[in-house]
Amino acid sequence: MAIFTINDVRKKFTNGEVVEEILKGIDLSLQQGEITALVGASGSGKSTLLTIAAGLQPASDGQIMFNGNNMTDMDQEQIRKVRASEFGFVFQSAHLVPFLTVEEQLILMLEVSESKLKKEQQKKEIAHILKLIDMEHRKNAYPASLSGGERQRVAIARAIIHKPKILFADEPTASLDSKRSKDVMELIRNLTKTLNITTLMVTHDEEMLAYADHIITMKDGLIK
Repeated sequence: MAIFTINDVRKKFTNGEVVEEILKGIDLSLQQGEITALVGASGSGKSTLLTIAAGLQPASDGQIMFNGNNMTDMDQEQIRKVRASEFGFVFQSAHLVPFLTVEEQLILMLEVSESKLKKEQQKKEIAHILKLIDMEHRKNAYPASLSGGERQRVAIARAIIHKPKILFADEPTASLDSKRSKDVMELIRNLTKTLNITTLMVTHDEEMLAYADHIITMKDGLIK
């Protein structure tokens, strides 16, 4: 079932008298519980498409439908609330708060997402997520003491602790070696299936495509 659809989305930038069209009419549907990977050369428009889909920048034209609602008709506050409560984000760098423990990173995310869970329920949910990512034994550790792979696992846990419907992942393995990249992608795939999340991922690493349900290739602002 398509939970997220992108209809004829376009993005233009104006530099003086020059108008550059980055996205030239993109149509895309994301299925619940599946991973869709966006691939393409640098400048193909894949990262622009992901940030527009995630509500981080507006489209110049087109329509983005999420869960039956047209996001292009929403104001900034409405989009912010959707991002906080319904979306999760994983980037190339983990961006963990250096003075918070692993457990505290997840508590903070629950607060930011305006979770309705009571303290005891939060503790149970955090314990469950830490078990899923095999980090229970590191819940009191600070980011500086974690390996690169561990930090990225915590970043993924932080992205899904509030049970978002959509996970946006922008080059989630780019800063990792081959083994850790596979471990992280295995985790993303398992969580996507276990929690029935819809994942949209940008990647340049062809080995990571084996974990995707759908592969979308972009070139010059279009889907090939």
